[in-house]
Amino acid sequence: MPVFGGPGTRNFPALVLNADFRPLSYFPLSIWSWQDAVKAVFLDRVSVLNEYETEVHSTSLTMRLPSVIALKEYIPAARRPAFTRFNVFLRDRFACQYCGQEHAAPDLTFDHVIPRSRGGRTTWENVVAACGPCNLRKGSKLPREIGMLPRQVPCQPTSWELQENGRAFPPNHLHESWRDYLYWDTELES
Repeated sequence: MPVFGGPGTRNFPALVLNADFRPLSYFPLSIWSWQDAVKAVFLDRVSVLNEYETEVHSTSLTMRLPSVIALKEYIPAARRPAFTRFNVFLRDRFACQYCGQEHAAPDLTFDHVIPRSRGGRTTWENVVAACGPCNLRKGSKLPREIGMLPRQVPCQPTSWELQENGRAFPPNHLHESWRDYLYWDTELES
């Protein structure tokens, strides 16, 4: 049995749900390290909904590591998501808005539809995800000058839209105890 901080306890993240039992976010998935989850349990900030088989112990206590926890106090979603590179990619579903190819986040750049050199601003309404070759080809030209129009008109997404887009990109690690909480609105098998 591992002790607190001992070997074998590194890979036991806890899925964090809001008080309404929905994930705080889907992409990136809201997870905490086992240490943060255990601390939140002791501070009575969360309810444990599911546990791993793995136990940790101290000199006076043994407990199973939480695999799914729910906050006791509801955290409302931000009305306006932060304008970040990652959120632009998520809004555009990790696809170049010029050629339509999907890419991993590190392989995308963002492009100013109206180039900054022509007075374009860095805003939701003027920035799109682009692959390197398309971004290079467009350069500092206007979309109509080069015939490269974005597939979607860029706009500020809602937090709900980003959450919905994030659900389409499952994380690399999904513990079986998380599935009931992540995809609760999908059709059940008959």
